[in-house]
Amino acid sequence: MSDIQDQLAMLRKRIAKIDQKYANSPPPAPQPKIEVPSIEEWMSGEVVETAQGRHFETSRLFERHRRHGSVGIADLEDMAPTLLEIISEGAIKNSPPTRWAFLDTETTGLAGGTGTYPFLIGVGHITAQGFLVRQFFMRDYGEEASQLSALTQYLEQFDVMITYNGKSYDQPLLETRYRMSRAKPPFARMEHLDLLFSARRLWKLRFESCRLVELENRILGVERQGDVPGDLIPYLYFEYLKTREAFRLAPVFHHNAIDILTLACLTGIVPRAFESPATHPFAHGAEMAGLARWLRNAERFDDAAILFRRAIDKGLPDPLLFRTMWDLAALEKKQGREDAAIALYTELTQCRNEFQVDAHEELAKFYEHKERNYAMALDLVDAAIRMRDSEGLRKRKLRLETRLRKPQARKLL
Repeated sequence: MSDIQDQLAMLRKRIAKIDQKYANSPPPAPQPKIEVPSIEEWMSGEVVETAQGRHFETSRLFERHRRHGSVGIADLEDMAPTLLEIISEGAIKNSPPTRWAFLDTETTGLAGGTGTYPFLIGVGHITAQGFLVRQFFMRDYGEEASQLSALTQYLEQFDVMITYNGKSYDQPLLETRYRMSRAKPPFARMEHLDLLFSARRLWKLRFESCRLVELENRILGVERQGDVPGDLIPYLYFEYLKTREAFRLAPVFHHNAIDILTLACLTGIVPRAFESPATHPFAHGAEMAGLARWLRNAERFDDAAILFRRAIDKGLPDPLLFRTMWDLAALEKKQGREDAAIALYTELTQCRNEFQVDAHEELAKFYEHKERNYAMALDLVDAAIRMRDSEGLRKRKLRLETRLRKPQARKLL
């Protein structure tokens, strides 16, 4: 025990000497405070005052002589006022492109709900000078009411709102924020076109994903530089709120502006395929097959049949080829072109595919009811049962066997 006490005593003496050495030392000089530039100092734009407070706005012009991949900015101005009529199912009949607002939001989360804020709202529109993107930014949560008030006023000059997945995400989120701010949403008077639905009809059979950035690359030929992944954007905003370092948000403003420009360029491409499908210069058979399905559902059967045939001739991967042949055969049968349907069903019976059994059954129906060739129909049913037995096929087989056992009435010459 004495050894421990001795060691503690020595340690106290050493500490006392250190304290005595630095007792009369001057205090350390204060570190100069680093001023962090505010976003209005760092980025071109302005602080806007409304009756609800203040927020920040900035604009970016994509001049009309520039291109965004395969689309020229000047081409956007040439879009016809009737371009959106078909894909909007007649809701947007005659609206000039200068009255269209292309809207996208960047938010504090991807799940939506009352706890998610659209901290950056971008609205693009076509002007004589080019494509202008106006961005409404809340520097803190307290600026939301002012931001939304300015958005309402800005949207008054437009009749149509175009988004990408906006009917499921952007508009419901914004309407929630308006209600939370005790303000009326401005969207009721505007026609809303969500381009995602038409893009999926056109390209879901060709691409694994119809995300906007994917179509930007595959359709427009744009390879983004300096972009930020969408799932990182909420984190960057939270970091800005803590540090006030505005440079962290530069990629977010850029991401939002390019998304809106891409949306506008795709709006110039997608509706034209629906407007004149028979003459549209499709690049891939899968596009034709996808659009043909939409035309069939819209009861434009002749146009659908033309595109189904062109898709088959263009070349398709086997699974999509067999599905397209099946769809076309069903359409030919519905339209009374039985010979064409039988030819397609016969082809589908010749190799292994998911419609092989069903094609056998369709041919069996034809030979039973149209040709009265019960033996041929029975052979087809037997072949189908060997591939995939079912109660329905067995009932059909029993009926055919019964008919074959009955003596056939001979015709008098």
